[in-house]
Amino acid sequence: MAVAPLSVLRVSRHQIPAYQRIPNTSIQRKPLMIYYGVFSNPAPSSVESHLRSIGVVSPQWTYTMFSETHFHSNTHEVLSVVAGSAKCCFGGEENEGRVEPVLNQGDVVIVPAGVGHRLLEDFGGFQMVGSYPTGKSWDMCYGKAGEEEQVKQIEGVSWFKRDPIYGDDGPSLSP
Repeated sequence: MAVAPLSVLRVSRHQIPAYQRIPNTSIQRKPLMIYYGVFSNPAPSSVESHLRSIGVVSPQWTYTMFSETHFHSNTHEVLSVVAGSAKCCFGGEENEGRVEPVLNQGDVVIVPAGVGHRLLEDFGGFQMVGSYPTGKSWDMCYGKAGEEEQVKQIEGVSWFKRDPIYGDDGPSLSP
């Protein structure tokens, strides 16, 4: 599967401040990154095959995004939009520093450990391939009391050695 050339790739980077018990990017300072229009007419199997070929992440599910704010404390996440479009929230709905992009088929989001995220509005058939660094599985945190020990793990989560989409030259290597 062909991906958009790096020379034309549009990427947005967002540092999101902690909000209540959601650490967002405050611990590792790795930005939420959105790669726009990476894949053209992506089928889930083609996206999964491409991700496996790079060798950084393993696709683990195809689904929409949960509508409750949650984050992962033990791994980063790569979300590849394979169908539809939706408005999502990163950082917590009441956080003044939140990011609320409309994600479209072909976009990819790199969600650092600790960044809260949820679906706000599905504009029709929104589906993603969710991937995690090879060998990792994810936990679920909701910014509630009792998750403090899980949040402490974020500091030790390793960043990508290669970009999950572009390999040795990708945008995530110089956030």
